[in-house]
Amino acid sequence: MTSRHLREIPPYVFAELDVRRAAARAGGRQLIDVGIGSPDQPIAPVVVEAMQRAVSEPALSGYPYFRAHPAFAETVAAYVAARFDVHVDPSTELLALAGSKEGIAEIVLSHVSEGDVVLVPAIYYPVYARAPQLIGALPVCVPLFADGRLDLDAIAPGDLARARVLIVNYPSNPTTATITLAEYARLVAFAKRHSLLLVSDLAYSELSYDGFVVPSVLQVDGARDVAVEMHTCSKSFNMAGVRIAFVAGSARALNTLYQYRSNIGYGVSTLSQRAGAAAFANYSTIVPPVVAEYRARRDAMVSAFASHGWQVTSPNATMYLWLDVPAGYEDWEWVDTLMHGPGVVVTPGIAFGEAGSGHFRISLVQPPAMLAHAAALISECRAHASANVRNGE
Repeated sequence: MTSRHLREIPPYVFAELDVRRAAARAGGRQLIDVGIGSPDQPIAPVVVEAMQRAVSEPALSGYPYFRAHPAFAETVAAYVAARFDVHVDPSTELLALAGSKEGIAEIVLSHVSEGDVVLVPAIYYPVYARAPQLIGALPVCVPLFADGRLDLDAIAPGDLARARVLIVNYPSNPTTATITLAEYARLVAFAKRHSLLLVSDLAYSELSYDGFVVPSVLQVDGARDVAVEMHTCSKSFNMAGVRIAFVAGSARALNTLYQYRSNIGYGVSTLSQRAGAAAFANYSTIVPPVVAEYRARRDAMVSAFASHGWQVTSPNATMYLWLDVPAGYEDWEWVDTLMHGPGVVVTPGIAFGEAGSGHFRISLVQPPAMLAHAAALISECRAHASANVRNGE
């Protein structure tokens, strides 16, 4: 028997992409996969060594700390202070998570009831909408301006009256849009005015380029009254398989999250927390080469697109490119054309909500030369598509 709310949720788009990719490979296709944003660079040796040492710790045979291992909490607090000049209390304003996706779902599930509204960006990472749907709450999309800011004035009064949580994501997956501290301040003021919990998903805090430094909502005065922020080792540290993250901010919100989590589990793996502590303790040496590699990949692919007459915006953050689907193609039709034609896997924009339709996302998870080759193949396919449109086919 399946719960009613789970039955009512449509199939997960990324699962559909997996099915189509597997079918193509089963048919003998050799694919260049730039669809899923799964890091392909290695975990830093200092983190691997920390995990190896942790395996022999006697404490590993017992349950982990409910909130966070003291070493993890203290190291994370030091990282937040050094990186953002924000000082949080490790005992009340931090909580370890088994990945930020799970954390986002749990913060929603612990603060929202059936019939409530959760405000999400019109183009969004799927869990933002699916978590509230799992309990019968309503995700309401907030329209986006061209620069990625939320059009808060477009929220219907009735939806705003029922809203309990507002989720934001900067730098954005998939659009790569970024934010200023002034805009964060506007969001904090809005959350206070309407008694909302502001949830900031900062999964790409370290992946920025060309002198841009990603800010934190917690840098805004008074933000910790209404805001929490998710940080993760998955992308910036190539540790997606380790499943370690943390949330910082409002002590009241984190206490509610703690109550929820303590009823369904026993905290985050001590081994993962040891790995996370090593990562955040050494972020200043681990992150720069990771960023340099993603910058090289971005530059190689954007340059290759330009050489084929396709002017693609070069993002100053994240590990993605966000492009328009050629005229005459639906999202899935374009994905299938690339997969079964030149053999390139991309993610359809519709995976990120109706407003994402007409776009597709590329993940920079291949070496620069391979990404340049993929850009050439995609560009050739686009040129063929444009020719067909001109010929009326």
